[in-house]
Amino acid sequence: MTKPVVLIAEELSPATVDALGPDFEIRSVDGTDRPALLAALADAEAVLVRSATKVDAEAIAAAPKLRVIARAGVGLDNVDIKAATTAGVMVVNAPTSNIISAAELTVGHILSLARHIPAAHSSLAQGQWKRSTYTGVELYEKIVGIIGLGRIGALITARLQAFGTKVIAYDPYVTSARAQQLGVQLVTLDELLAESDFITIHMPKTPETTGMISDDQFALMKPTAFIVNVARGGLIDEEALYRALSAKAIAGAGLDVFVTEPPAESPLLALPNVVVTPHLGASTDEAQEKAGVSVARSVRLALSGELVPDAVNVAGGVIDPYVRPGIPLLEKLGQVFSGLAHSPLTSVDVEVRGEIVEFDVSVLKLAALKGIFTNVVSENVSYVNAPILAEQRGIEVRLITDSVSEEYRNLLTLRGALSDGSQISVSGTLTGTKQIEKLTEINGYDVEVPLAEHLIVMIYDDRPGIVAIYGHEFGQANINIAGMQIARTSAGGKALSVLTVDSRVPEGLLETVRIAIDADLMHEIDITEQ
Repeated sequence: MTKPVVLIAEELSPATVDALGPDFEIRSVDGTDRPALLAALADAEAVLVRSATKVDAEAIAAAPKLRVIARAGVGLDNVDIKAATTAGVMVVNAPTSNIISAAELTVGHILSLARHIPAAHSSLAQGQWKRSTYTGVELYEKIVGIIGLGRIGALITARLQAFGTKVIAYDPYVTSARAQQLGVQLVTLDELLAESDFITIHMPKTPETTGMISDDQFALMKPTAFIVNVARGGLIDEEALYRALSAKAIAGAGLDVFVTEPPAESPLLALPNVVVTPHLGASTDEAQEKAGVSVARSVRLALSGELVPDAVNVAGGVIDPYVRPGIPLLEKLGQVFSGLAHSPLTSVDVEVRGEIVEFDVSVLKLAALKGIFTNVVSENVSYVNAPILAEQRGIEVRLITDSVSEEYRNLLTLRGALSDGSQISVSGTLTGTKQIEKLTEINGYDVEVPLAEHLIVMIYDDRPGIVAIYGHEFGQANINIAGMQIARTSAGGKALSVLTVDSRVPEGLLETVRIAIDADLMHEIDITEQ
């Protein structure tokens, strides 16, 4: 059997190759050699790059088998995400690989500014002994302002609190409960600028945040204050920063990132109250290895059609641990759902109810679609192409959330309309400390049955003797019933039986049982583990 080709276009750590494992044919190419790259992409199902290899529309077009582009790092400036998405190619990166390194570098800049470490080193290395010139300040009891209280901001908070600092933060997307959990006081941006002794910025670069710290903001700061940026070049207006530093309107700045890199002609480099580093936020052995290993794992998941949390062109992004157990449940519910459909789907509602809606649950819609199509289409179904498969089939898909779930802490439901005008539904939940996956409803009938590999669902007129009939038929065929539940809306009305069995039931036997009990519905559903 031919192994999928994984192309490594730049030097990566041995741990990265080890993380890929033995299931792939690993090939290498110099990604900066354009003709060699395009030729090598012809057979590649995955390509791993760093920052030097340009994976643009031309490169993607040269790779008809390509399924995933993996960037061993955070930035994606060298990858054409739009072209990849159009081609159905997943793009993954390693968004958390450098967060510790970036947080530690930030603290390093703060300490360097507080104690003049780089300047003092340079002076002493030149034979000078100027102790009084480099008198610094302690961090103890100082106020540190963090602009952007995300993952890196939270790590910096924990580290600076150990110095005895008071941490305040500005972040319009963080709740007061989250800030309180971190031991941080939320304030307005103006309050942060006016009160802080040290300010560090950790915001994404967007049109709204570009130049967010400029002349007006520097005017609010203390003349003894320092500002640090290891996040993105351009968040601080560099011309305004130069004016503030030159006029000693603030005490100093630490910069790891710049609008133009390298910043060869920047006047900031000549100022004595600036500490600069050449974009070293992710430049540690640990961060580089984490990035490579992370994307290698993502490649393995992507090539097996599994969910890749770090896929940037798939809705959902990083998945909260509270949401994650619902993913395999919804995939299985999707398979049950499609197994019950007796005509083409025209619409599907993915309903998520309960406490779980406090988190980003958009990935659950993808999980549902993947489950619905897994045993329906011939091609491999992934979280990238599942929405496309629905769109191609004219299926309208909605995600509906509601914080209220009356019977269960969380309830996941698939509800759909079929082309013949009928409707089907299936619901499930996770119960107990072991998070057992259970079916809780099928087509309006309330049940509570653990999900299993083989399910039989039947609907018939409620009357005595039915269980004996199908029990006898399955026993004669050596089909063991592992569990069962019967639900009905009223005595003498319609009843639904759900059986879990230890092995597949031959189609002929199902038809025999259907005739024997005069069932309105008789389906065997085999659930493929995702």
